[in-house]
Amino acid sequence: MGSRDEVVEIDSLEKGLLSDNGIEREDDDDVLYTASFQEKEDNFVQYQTAQWVLYSLLLILAWGIGLFMLLYLPVRRYILRKDVRSRKLFLTPNAIVYKVTRPVPFPCFGVLKKEKHVLLPSVQDIVIEQGYLQSLFGVYSLRIENVGVRRPPRDDVQIQGVANPSDFRKAVLTRLSNMRNEVFSREASAIEDVQNPKRSLSSITSMSPSKPSRHDLSHSGDQVVLQKLEEVGSSVKRVQALIEEQCGQTSDSLVEETR
Repeated sequence: MGSRDEVVEIDSLEKGLLSDNGIEREDDDDVLYTASFQEKEDNFVQYQTAQWVLYSLLLILAWGIGLFMLLYLPVRRYILRKDVRSRKLFLTPNAIVYKVTRPVPFPCFGVLKKEKHVLLPSVQDIVIEQGYLQSLFGVYSLRIENVGVRRPPRDDVQIQGVANPSDFRKAVLTRLSNMRNEVFSREASAIEDVQNPKRSLSSITSMSPSKPSRHDLSHSGDQVVLQKLEEVGSSVKRVQALIEEQCGQTSDSLVEETR
């Protein structure tokens, strides 16, 4: 029983080491979509093999170097399979991440690691391409176009062998649309926040009682002074009238006494 359990444990360890699940993945919590390469592994290897054989035959007819390329074909297929199995392409909230670890042309000398991050704000479109030879083997190519000055297609990030390129393109474009909507809503809210204080200030000033201005105060003061002067003038006239009446009475009394 113990030996059988040990064999089962060893088999599970081997499967874990050979499978892609044994490869560590970073930022799993932030991954929105993961592209797959496993379904098209055989198709991609066959496509690359056919392309290699065609080049080898042409070089045999030209210089004879293609013979060495045909002898190198098994090593080439081994490198291709290691390359496809190490590829990781996934979408994060802010970038497209592509990682690959491929052996060097002579695998005994080690491997080459490549990691590419393409920020989503700089992505203009995801182009799906398929040449004539690729269509024979069902292989697609993804090309990530960048925003800005138009560069040659060879300068863009190109990835071959993706199993479902249309799904990956849809996921990227959906995320881009959501990001643009978020930016638009933030700008709209910022504009509303700027306009609301102005409206509140205008409403407060309109609701507050209006204070008389300095000109109004001076004008009302002049009117009060004029009114006072008119009252004083009328009182002076009354006093003069009373004095005149008294003078008239005294003069009449003097005239009567002389008679």
